[in-house]
Amino acid sequence: MLIELAAALLGALGALLLIAAIVALFRARFMRFAVRLLLGAALLSLGSAFGAIAIGMQGYRALTREELAARIAVQPTGEQRFRATVSWPDGRRAAYDIAGDEIYVDAHILKWHPWANYFGLHTAYELSRVAGRYRDLDAERRAPRTVYSLAPARPLDLFDLRNRHAFLAPLVDAEYGSATFVPVSAPAELEVRVSTTGLLMRERAGAQ
Repeated sequence: MLIELAAALLGALGALLLIAAIVALFRARFMRFAVRLLLGAALLSLGSAFGAIAIGMQGYRALTREELAARIAVQPTGEQRFRATVSWPDGRRAAYDIAGDEIYVDAHILKWHPWANYFGLHTAYELSRVAGRYRDLDAERRAPRTVYSLAPARPLDLFDLRNRHAFLAPLVDAEYGSATFVPVSAPAELEVRVSTTGLLMRERAGAQ
């Protein structure tokens, strides 16, 4: 990704300028020291910001059209209970025991400003959670809740980083959550699909 190259290049240039600033200081060239120090610090800061974005983007998938985010096989196991087996396109699988009448999935979606596309940053998404949902509002308040994370662990979460730090505002056009849910009353094979407008879930074509 170009942003990783930009982070490395800016970091290297910043480090070289800081070394040059130290040399200028030892030679008592204070004006050159100040200029090189400020430029080096600025480039290192910018490189660190790009590096944080590159790390935070790990786990996110670029989105250019409607695409398959996951397949979910649901199997009722009791009254308002079912098992959901999630399969990701990269081959990962995980199973969850869920309480509720419906299966609920949500995602984080990041939409970048057009100029950020030049650095390889395009609209991206990450499935965030799977949970159970009750049709009855009173049950939703009082019945057992089951919620599981679908996001992989990472050093930085870019979605959270954007919410906490304003320096990403010039890059990110929008950050938002999207969710979808369907009832579970019988065994089914479901597809979770994502587009630039959000998530949808439907029964897999040809599933028995």
